[in-house]
Amino acid sequence: MPQSIEETASLLAGGDYVADRSLATVLFLALKMGRPLFLEGEAGVGKTEIAKVLAKALDRPLIRLQCYEGLDVSSALYEWNYAAQMIEIRLREASGDTDRNAMRAGIFSDDFLIRRPILQALEGEPGRAPVLLIDELDRTDEAFEAFLLEVLSDNQVTIPEIGTIRAGEPPIVVITTNRTREIHDALKRRCLYHWVDYPSAERELEILHRKAPGANAALAKELVAFVQRLRSADLFKAPGVAETIDWANALTELNALALDPAKVSDTLGVLLKYQDDIARMEKGEGRAILDEVKRDLALAG
Repeated sequence: MPQSIEETASLLAGGDYVADRSLATVLFLALKMGRPLFLEGEAGVGKTEIAKVLAKALDRPLIRLQCYEGLDVSSALYEWNYAAQMIEIRLREASGDTDRNAMRAGIFSDDFLIRRPILQALEGEPGRAPVLLIDELDRTDEAFEAFLLEVLSDNQVTIPEIGTIRAGEPPIVVITTNRTREIHDALKRRCLYHWVDYPSAERELEILHRKAPGANAALAKELVAFVQRLRSADLFKAPGVAETIDWANALTELNALALDPAKVSDTLGVLLKYQDDIARMEKGEGRAILDEVKRDLALAG
């Protein structure tokens, strides 16, 4: 475990994650205090990547619970292997073993329990507790949030047929949300909070150097400047860092050395994901942004 904010920043940098000091600080505190980390921000700004890098850097298993509408306890925590239980019942009946109490104890045992991500995380290996990533929590409903309260506050869950299962060593919990809806305060209070914003131009350029090393320096500067201006436009969905990396890799595959109107128009589908946004750029706004970028870089250079 890192012993300082600087060590935390270095740990992330070792996994090619370029973090500002505020993020390194809250991550250090979450690790030091054993508290879940609640990361909120627009899609594509690198929230999920933090958990992945953390698991790799600390040599911990990564257990990911991908949230979706309708997610329930059986998919997130556990369920019983009903088919195997039915076979066990039939075998006991065929052998003449009809003791109901013994049969109940036998079929609701560990042998028939299917562990889902949260239970797997709570039963992690001592000394190597996993990183539990609860990704895009805002896709679930309030009932699932309420279920998580016991897990986040006490590092335990209750299974009616077995009892309470408590973590020997609490997992490192990272929760992400794209803020498509508000998460209840009761859950947030159990976590340390951080808003993951779009990076500055300097930090985004550093990210490109690490994640898209094939892009030449001039092209990287131009596309970062273009994306930074694009985010200030009134778009349905502004491009995230993930789209910037994809765009740099796509232009590199096309052997581009610099941006030009044709290449921008041809590759807008890599950067923007909604037709209305693409159409708006193709009507002339994209050309205007590119002209501004070329002019400003020429003056700066």
